[in-house]
Order: sequence, then structure tokens, then C-alpha cells
Amino acid sequence: MPTTLLRRFRRTTPRPRYVVPEGMRVYAIGDVHGCVHELEDLLDAIDKDQGQATLETHLVFLGDLVDRGPSSADVIGLLRTGPLPADVAHFIMGNHEEVMIDCYEGGADASAAWLKYGGVETLESYGLKRKAILDPSFDVPKSMRIAVPSSHIEFLKSFHDFVRLGDYLFVHAGIRPGVPVDDQWSRDFRWIRQGFLDSSTDHGCMIVHGHTIVAKTEFHKNRIAADTGCYLTGRLSAVALEGDTVRVLSVGT
Repeated sequence: MPTTLLRRFRRTTPRPRYVVPEGMRVYAIGDVHGCVHELEDLLDAIDKDQGQATLETHLVFLGDLVDRGPSSADVIGLLRTGPLPADVAHFIMGNHEEVMIDCYEGGADASAAWLKYGGVETLESYGLKRKAILDPSFDVPKSMRIAVPSSHIEFLKSFHDFVRLGDYLFVHAGIRPGVPVDDQWSRDFRWIRQGFLDSSTDHGCMIVHGHTIVAKTEFHKNRIAADTGCYLTGRLSAVALEGDTVRVLSVGT
């Protein structure tokens, strides 16, 4: 009997209602990873999606703009200078931006790992040759300071750990359950998987994140996963939020 009563209670208890501020529409864009053509297509789709609406439009880029895909330099150039189909653009720091900045600033210990998980493609997008990059004598920090404009690095450094709009918290990887947002570690915002993805904790808000690839945008009771693995699948997705409604825009295969 107690089990039956518990199940009945769970069925009839309404789910929390998450909203963005009145008069606002938000598009949260998953990991771009150097896929500039898909990014251009998605920005065009967002522009068309707005139609004649007079809402204040916010774009939230969930991090990992760089690495793995072929055109990281073009992605940064496009987003740094615009124009973008929004009134406000927010940029969140991903783990790939973090490591790229570290390498640029002389983090030799991080360089070998970065080259293995996307750094080679990023350096190629700035005109460096793969043969030179893979040479054992290649000096990553020195070469980056020559090839990568300092304005691109300063742009990446300006990114935030998180953005909060209404009842939604936008981060790259996730958060540590049970820890207040202001007490979270930057590393968890950018790297966490274990402890977050498998948690059913009510965070007091809806978390929208990238970092972990999903076949299509996933909706859980405490989080929305928006990284559809563009560099692998050719599909780039955005979560569109207005009032208490949630939609998905995707481009690519």
C-alpha cells in the first residue's frame, strides 16, 4: 500500500515550471567545435525563426567553439565581430577554450594533450601546416603567439563560467549537485560529467549545457543537453526558450 500511494503521488505532482523573463527569447547554442558553415546556417535559422517578433533576443553560446572541426579561426572571427541575430550575445567558457588559452600562455604540459583532442585542427585553421605541428620540435606556445591574433585570445578570455536568465542556468559541462552556484569551481563548470549527468538533484533551476554529445537534444527533469556533436554528425542545435516554452532548432544532417 505505501508503494502504491507513493507512485500515485509522483504521477499527480506537477513538474516545476521554468520560465525566462517576460519579453525575452533565448537561443542556447551547443558546441560548435570549429564548424563555421553549420554555425552560419544555424544563425540564419535563428534569424528566420524570430520573424517579426519584437522580443529581446539573447544568444547563449555554451562553449567549445574551437578544436576538432576545421574552421576554429573563422568561428572566432565571425562571433567576435558579428553581426549576430540578437540584441545580446553571451559566451561561456568551455574546456577547449580553457586549454587553448593555457597553451597560448606557455602551458607546455597541456600542449601535447591539446594537440591530440583538437588542437591540430585549430592550428591548421590559423594557417600552420600539419607536418610542422606534428614535428617533435614544434613549439606550441611560441607558434601560437605568431599565428593566432591576440584579439582572438582576449575574446576567449572574456567568456563567462555561467549565465543565468530567469529560471535557466547556462553552463558548458554542468554543475556539482548540492553546491550553490557562486561556490562552484570553474573546473566543474567546464569539465564535469560524473556526478552531474547521473544526478536527479533539483538544482533550483533548469541547467542547459553542452560538453557531452547526445544523438539529439535531451530533456531531463533537471537539465537539457544541447551538444549534438557537430564535428562528428554535421548537426548543430540550439534550444529556443520563450516564457515557459522550449523548442529545438537544428541544422545539418
